[in-house]
Amino acid sequence: MSTINQTDRQIVKAVEGAGTKLARAREAIGAVIFGQAPVVEQALITLLCGGHGLLVGVPGLAKTKLIDTLGTVLGLDTKRIQFTPDLMPPDILGSEVLEESASGKRSFRFIKGPVFTQLLMADEINRASPRTQAALLQAMQEYHVTIAGQRHDLPRPFHVLATQNPLEQEGTYPLPEAQLDRFMMQIDVPYPDIDSERRMLFETTGIEQVQPEHTLSVEELSEIQRLVRRIPVGESVVEAILSLVRAARPASADGNRGESVITKWISWGPGPRASQALMLGVRARALIDGRFAPSIDDVAALAEPVLQHRMALTFAARAEGETVSGIIGKLAERLR
Repeated sequence: MSTINQTDRQIVKAVEGAGTKLARAREAIGAVIFGQAPVVEQALITLLCGGHGLLVGVPGLAKTKLIDTLGTVLGLDTKRIQFTPDLMPPDILGSEVLEESASGKRSFRFIKGPVFTQLLMADEINRASPRTQAALLQAMQEYHVTIAGQRHDLPRPFHVLATQNPLEQEGTYPLPEAQLDRFMMQIDVPYPDIDSERRMLFETTGIEQVQPEHTLSVEELSEIQRLVRRIPVGESVVEAILSLVRAARPASADGNRGESVITKWISWGPGPRASQALMLGVRARALIDGRFAPSIDDVAALAEPVLQHRMALTFAARAEGETVSGIIGKLAERLR
């Protein structure tokens, strides 16, 4: 019993310390990014969980600026790739070049690509071809790349934060489902409210602009990432996660459950990776709020960003005006 109590005290102390550091980080981000508190929170949760995020929104909503700010505030080495239709996999991963020494001996040398960084900004990822998009698959899942049969490990931590324009815009290519599933969250970036946009007008068009402040080191971030995995999760929260994810699958995917109206609308749904993302996400959300354990409200709050890119609706559902976000909202409401 004394060992358990000691462990609990250590976690409580660590959560308190991490909460103070994260509060400073959020303040530093808020000084540069205006009126996007939910977006900032979801991006932070993604990084604290060691995951990758997909930011979706029309051009001009500071998606790229947010990623750049996160890299500065969290002390991460950041590189940017501008995805275009002519971008090729070696432009991301790197390539081998043939060199000749002074003695005439020839050998191959690997030149690392921009993927060898701690925070990779994949700007407008859906403007590149599917072949190029897939070049990130191994890196995002296995944290290494293979070039000419040789394994090259990526730096740790390693995160991909990609931006994407809505698919209805000209010149974009839908991401394949396998790559979408690698992203822990799809973070929708809305237009700012009028007060935030008014503040933006004054603070970004003057002679001097506020620069993001460095508040965390890589070592501190890695320590917080480990702490996230130590935060206890109650049985009721675990059941809520399982209930939500399994309810977001087609009725045919669970023979023990009778078909309902909602499940008949779902063409394909999230796999176990979504459950894992929610399990980590609710812990990180509680940590950001300074709480020592997540709640069912955390599950409901993260349901849409974790599930929406892992689901598709049937033709009948779309014909009746149903949307993925609407379906997820109905499923999340059942948890309360």
